[in-house]
Amino acid sequence: MLVDIVSDTICPWCYIGKRRFEKAVAESGRSDIMVAWRPFQLNPDMPASGMSRQDYLRAKFGGGDRPRQIYRAIAESGREEGIEFQFDRIERTPNTVNSHRLIHWSGPKGFQDQVVDSLFKAYFEEGCDVGNLDVLAHCAVRAGMDGDEVRAFLASDEIRNEVVQADMYARRLGIHGVPCFMVNRKYAISGAQPPAAFIEVFSLVAREEQQGTTLSEAEPVT
Repeated sequence: MLVDIVSDTICPWCYIGKRRFEKAVAESGRSDIMVAWRPFQLNPDMPASGMSRQDYLRAKFGGGDRPRQIYRAIAESGREEGIEFQFDRIERTPNTVNSHRLIHWSGPKGFQDQVVDSLFKAYFEEGCDVGNLDVLAHCAVRAGMDGDEVRAFLASDEIRNEVVQADMYARRLGIHGVPCFMVNRKYAISGAQPPAAFIEVFSLVAREEQQGTTLSEAEPVT
């Protein structure tokens, strides 16, 4: 079973959704689920250098206490999943293209899920700027990758266009918010749903697989 997860590295609900999805996989008992992380930019027009967190929040929410109230509720949801969001430590909102490049590049090397975890932890729990190449290299090394190889890749412009095109493709599919989990390229689960929502889709796919096996084994009609 293939699950494509469309996500952004600065989306708190994507971090929560990842934890809930992992719970669902564990509870389902399935060992055949393959995951591929796909890029989505919440802020596709973000300057390459990013912007200060306070400027970003003012532009997004305006003044007042509304941002604090929103992120307090998110932090409470995260705590239920073992995530200690530290929103007050975040100083910059980055452009996420390079973080998506790193995720995409790490996939064939077998480190994609670990890199995604490391990036989420760096941004949301450590307050690091995941638009900074040194931070990205640190995240990759922490995930188990070779530092010199990672730094050489990040210093290049490799697969930048592929990431941008994949982001645009997700929007053409009608994805306007993340996370979005696409199961076998057939069923979509939008948002950080509880584990039961994922398990329901896993069960549906299992029934379809069983029906397909039954049909293939049936005696031909003569």
